[in-house]
Amino acid sequence: MTEHDLQESAGDGSYKWAALVVVVIGTFMVMLDSSIVNIAIPKMMNVFGSNLDAVKWILTGYTLTMGAVVPITGFLSDTFGVKKLFIFALIFFTIGSFLCGFAWSTNSMIFFRVIQAVGGGAIMPVGMSYIMQMFPVSERGKALGFWGIASMSAPAIGPTLGGYIIQYMDWRFIFYVNVPIGIFGVILAGILLRETTVKPYKGNFDYIGFFSSIIGIVSLLYVLGEGNTIDWGDVKFPLLLAFGCFSLLIFVVNELMHPEPLLDLRVFKIYDFTLSQFITGVTTLAMMGGVYILPLFLQNLRGYTAMETGLILFPSAIASGLMMPISGALFDKFGAKVVTIPGLVVIAFATYKMSLFNMDTTRTNIMLIATLRGIGLGFAMMPVNTAGMNSVPRHLFGKATALSTTVRSIMGAVAITFMTTIISNKSSYNYARLSEQITPFNNTSNNIAQALQGVLMKSGLSQGDSQGYAYSTLGQMIYAQAYLDAMDYAIGVTVVAVLVAIILVLMMSSKKKAKKNESDRSLVKEKVLHESEAGVAGFME
Repeated sequence: MTEHDLQESAGDGSYKWAALVVVVIGTFMVMLDSSIVNIAIPKMMNVFGSNLDAVKWILTGYTLTMGAVVPITGFLSDTFGVKKLFIFALIFFTIGSFLCGFAWSTNSMIFFRVIQAVGGGAIMPVGMSYIMQMFPVSERGKALGFWGIASMSAPAIGPTLGGYIIQYMDWRFIFYVNVPIGIFGVILAGILLRETTVKPYKGNFDYIGFFSSIIGIVSLLYVLGEGNTIDWGDVKFPLLLAFGCFSLLIFVVNELMHPEPLLDLRVFKIYDFTLSQFITGVTTLAMMGGVYILPLFLQNLRGYTAMETGLILFPSAIASGLMMPISGALFDKFGAKVVTIPGLVVIAFATYKMSLFNMDTTRTNIMLIATLRGIGLGFAMMPVNTAGMNSVPRHLFGKATALSTTVRSIMGAVAITFMTTIISNKSSYNYARLSEQITPFNNTSNNIAQALQGVLMKSGLSQGDSQGYAYSTLGQMIYAQAYLDAMDYAIGVTVVAVLVAIILVLMMSSKKKAKKNESDRSLVKEKVLHESEAGVAGFME
């Protein structure tokens, strides 16, 4: 069955949408796990008796393994079929989740998380590739909109669910919760999914591309994952950074020369696909304001628990989820620009309002602005990705989705490192600027210190001790203000990123032109299928 036949046989909506449910289940499971495990890190430190440096590998090992797995998914889906690979990924992820629940030490947990990541790294790109092959161009926006519900709602549900499990149940259930869902997904996938065309293996696997991509991506993700805690005096980090960049250089040169590259970089010749990757990278940075900084603000400064933070952010996830299929349907009718630009404008406005948050901002106001931002994200995220993938010929879907997922993984790590660095540097600068105003000649600071000292003396402390505690408390208040100002500044930077994304979206092809290109590529593909292998290679070049 060819991809064309697959789409023709998928003409009955019941099959297409039932199969989409299977893909959404797998995607939701992976995205939920990524956010829910973060909440359990302090608990695992206590249970295993580990320090933060050791237990962070539970997260880092998972991320690095996913980064190593993604590039090979295109080759595996072309060689063994998308259905087989998707079921294999679900099984591996489910088994890994079950083993994580039985972990007895930090090292065993890290090992089982690596097993889990082998499946998790493949589920996302393979799922998107299957959707692209199941649905015709006219319905892909709506389909990817429904698929996007999982990727947008799961990260917000994770902290709430994780906080509830840790507070009221055994913490190991954060992993066991994946097992029945995974088993259900494997059974449905075996029954509902149809296999795609496979390419016979000719013994020309891209070994150089495989090893250089793993070395390069893992090295860079490891360094970027350290964020602002990198000790550049430690020779390990400069060496890894240089080694990773050199490996990726070898990878790029090899991919452009190899007849069957692991990641076909020639896909970047497709204008809309390449532009969509730039837009995704910029919007990933813009998303950090809500995904990364807002939880820090709520927990570290406002003192909310992880569960309370999840409940505050939950309406924004629901808003994003509801808008995803709507934006997909509008994309199918009007194209990417008409849907994405209003969404980005809403994001820019809501993000600007977020940059004004302070310690007096009400919980209701935070929820409303976050929800408004979620609506914008629901409109802006998926249409650009769909437009980029629609510009790719069918026979390159597998490698294009693997390439797109790899870019997103690296850009996500870069964005977090970038935001962490901004917050750290700006908070240090702000603290130095504010603390230098604490002098005997500053009446405001003296009055605050004296008021604090009076309160402490009434509680029974001596004059000397109360004065020391008063100035210590004043220093903590100054640092909290410096940290808050740094967060607001970092969120403000993401507003600029959104404006850049709007400009890039305006540069994308119109829907009419994109559809014409798709039709032309389909005709060319039918012709190429009847040519010799040499002819096909010439077309690929």
